[in-house]
Amino acid sequence: MFRWILIILALLFVVIAPFLLIDSQIFARVTMIAGVCLILWLSEIVPSFVPTFLLLTLIPLLLAPIDAKYNLSNTLSWAIDPVLALFLGGFAIGAATEKYELDKYLARTSLKTAGNSFPKFLLLVISLTAFLSMWMSNIAAAALMLACLRPAIAGLDADHILRRALLVGIALGADLGGIATPIGTGANAIAIASVSPVHHISFLEWMTFAFPLAVGMLFIGYFIIIARLKLHRTDLTGFTAIISEQKIKEKRFSKSQIGFLSILAVTIILWLSEPLHGIPAGTISLGATCILFLSGLLKKEDLSRIDWSTLLLIAGGITLGRLLEQSEMIKVLAEGIAWQTMNPTVVLFLLCLASAVLSALMSNTATVVLLLPMVSVLFHQPSVSILIAIAASFGIPFVISTPPNAMVFGEGGVKFKDLFLPGILLMILGCLLISLTGKAVLNFVGIP
Repeated sequence: MFRWILIILALLFVVIAPFLLIDSQIFARVTMIAGVCLILWLSEIVPSFVPTFLLLTLIPLLLAPIDAKYNLSNTLSWAIDPVLALFLGGFAIGAATEKYELDKYLARTSLKTAGNSFPKFLLLVISLTAFLSMWMSNIAAAALMLACLRPAIAGLDADHILRRALLVGIALGADLGGIATPIGTGANAIAIASVSPVHHISFLEWMTFAFPLAVGMLFIGYFIIIARLKLHRTDLTGFTAIISEQKIKEKRFSKSQIGFLSILAVTIILWLSEPLHGIPAGTISLGATCILFLSGLLKKEDLSRIDWSTLLLIAGGITLGRLLEQSEMIKVLAEGIAWQTMNPTVVLFLLCLASAVLSALMSNTATVVLLLPMVSVLFHQPSVSILIAIAASFGIPFVISTPPNAMVFGEGGVKFKDLFLPGILLMILGCLLISLTGKAVLNFVGIP
């Protein structure tokens, strides 16, 4: 009840206060529209796509009578960004992967190779979860790995340290794996769209800097978990004596599975070779989606498997960013602060840390939507916007920080500190690392 009272008071404030405190009618109305939509996104009291529809309604309704550039046609053009096509392809591939159970085959076959070494088993769990999170949603990746892992850890007590370590490993893999690809998380899409007028980021460019970063952070997370186990003087050998082995029936791939794997392989190759052939990644994604449906591998009923709500959330975030850019409100506010007198690296670190902390408390996509308009004014380089988006993926210390965290906590046995200790260390180290080296690395791969 108290939460609802706070939300209602916040909504009343952002609806009334701008017209009392801001002289410009445009700025007042933009502030009101942005404030209402952000509160709805951050509070999550309505489905994530609802604020997008509200945004697309309020902009032409309240702003077009003052300035024609805010009419419905222009507003809709802001929302239709090529990055949506890229994500649609990713979601279609994810839907086909689940439909033909290739994800389960990959997970179970990989876990079978772990042998009786718990460190190897843990590393495999983290790596495989991260790999799935690169191409699927982090929720789907975590759910899949939890389903595959439950039979393997059935012999462990709920609070057994090895069981808790494996569950935390799944959470970290799902949280950090999305950094590695443009389609890994909605925050990546918002950042790519925000810098597209200045610099086009190809699939390969993103992975050139983001993949090594994700791998490095995952290894750090892995060693933190292993170090905690050793501090607890946990025996890491012979764990198969208490973990039941999974028996997997070997069977041949069906024609449909082989067909899908062929399409997937060609799509990934085309994504990574974009600098050679020049076909935009979004176009490749649309082509892959078209072929999946034309071939019958995906059917009409499979449309429900595609995460349309996330696509609409991304569209809303892009639209809000364009609104703040077109109104120049953030630019006017930023010009009133003497940012030039501050150390740029310190400012970048504080912005990255703010992104991570906010993301730890709310959606990382909503965090990026909130911060990027200001960041794009303070720092005109596209690389900084990318770093802020990546920093949002480091907001992982709390149980409520990400859906995978909540999912592993819901399995029972995992304690608050199991997630908090590795999460807070990874958050601080990650923000420090990208603020000190991120711009140089991005400049090296061609992103200014």
